[in-house]
Amino acid sequence: MKKDLIDLIACPACKGPLVQSHNKDALICKAERLRFPIEDGIPMLLVEEASSLTTDAMNEEIKGQPAT
Repeated sequence: MKKDLIDLIACPACKGPLVQSHNKDALICKAERLRFPIEDGIPMLLVEEASSLTTDAMNEEIKGQPAT
């Protein structure tokens, strides 16, 4: 997704900002540690569809490398 579009979307749980995952297949809410999948270019912004992330998993999703 384009950055300017991501900037318009908020986390449905906390209304905070979202960032795109390293491999561009999800949007991540850092505050709630939630991962919202992107399917066929469409973000699935339902809390029920989100995956909870540990801090390490969230950092790996965003940076694309395992935590050391």
